[in-house]
Amino acid sequence: QETMTQNIEKAFPGEAANYERFMSDHAKKLETIFPCLLTPYHKISSYFKSKMIKALPYVATKKSVMDVLSEYFDDERLKLAFTFQAKYLGMSPWNCPALFSILSYIEYAHGIYHVQGGLSNISMGMAKVFEEEDGNFMFDTEVKEITYHGKKAATVLLADGTSMKCDDLIVNADYAHARSTIFGEKNEPPESLLKKKYSCSTYMLYLGLDTIYEDEPHHHVLFADDYHQNLRDIQDEKIVSADASIYIRNSSITDPTVAPKGHSQLYILVPTINTRNKHPWEDDQDAYEEKILDRIIENTGMKDLRDHIVKKRCITPQGWEEANIFIGATFNLAHTMDQMLYFRPRNRLNGFENIYLVGGGTHPGSGLPTIYESARISANLICESHGIQRDRVDFASAILSSANS
Repeated sequence: QETMTQNIEKAFPGEAANYERFMSDHAKKLETIFPCLLTPYHKISSYFKSKMIKALPYVATKKSVMDVLSEYFDDERLKLAFTFQAKYLGMSPWNCPALFSILSYIEYAHGIYHVQGGLSNISMGMAKVFEEEDGNFMFDTEVKEITYHGKKAATVLLADGTSMKCDDLIVNADYAHARSTIFGEKNEPPESLLKKKYSCSTYMLYLGLDTIYEDEPHHHVLFADDYHQNLRDIQDEKIVSADASIYIRNSSITDPTVAPKGHSQLYILVPTINTRNKHPWEDDQDAYEEKILDRIIENTGMKDLRDHIVKKRCITPQGWEEANIFIGATFNLAHTMDQMLYFRPRNRLNGFENIYLVGGGTHPGSGLPTIYESARISANLICESHGIQRDRVDFASAILSSANS
């Protein structure tokens, strides 16, 4: 924190005090909001619980993340430095609800951690525990449809004709894709789902290199020259912005296990439009890739990047859609006030007695920590439906309280 304060004052004279005020105020904001992210919102009366009433001043506002930042910082560049986290929700900070100014605070207050071997190792750890508890995985097993007995899911029919009975059913597929394809007689038409608001998509490049850029950071963000226009283009869902923002992860400088010795990998993410308006990515995919590589080479120390690419994979928004992401919206449903809390698809899906959702399309929303929390909420709801109460394992509340004090 001391280094951060000093660097802000050096780059933006007079703003260090504003940064300290932002951090102090947001410690209180996060501590107040945090309990509201841990419980389901199946009834409108949930808004009248004491913890929600305390949080209402932060939630029930028309302000955006950028509006909040303007209350603290004067320099537009410094505001932008605190906005990129809105992309975790696939939203523009000019439209993202003020609530989510907590995202940049969380990173600056509590840091960012890397899992050795990659984030997939978290899933592998969970899988190991599941198998130790006699859970059974069925990989490469396509679900055709759910069948019902009244409001209850009764069986899951697989593509190979196998029928599996279920007591409770958890759906962790992309919400709108699943809701329009595997719910059988209770499918919701795609036309109805398209009336909802969705996040942006991402153009992805995964590069394997025969060198390691030791002097480049683990995380690197290149803002578009006209960031606001770039985000307007994305929000309008029609034009692929020629002026792109780019996130680059060079994790090999932190983690030697993600590539062979002497090699490295780059994860490159470009926020862009989803596929609602059917942009023909296959027509200009190669040209777009070259444009992204040009921008990275121009704005980083990786001047000879093209010479070191030995492996490459690209996923366009169209590719995401083909991978069962509804309209390629990689961050799922937009996090607008009319699609949050009670108004988001509920952890126990409305209209069904035993179907539960997990993932970015349900409460609390997208982003890895909140996705894990959606799973915990749904798991607790299942336990409670069978008369089982579990003590909550909570390391975060004490940390947030100490940060506030």
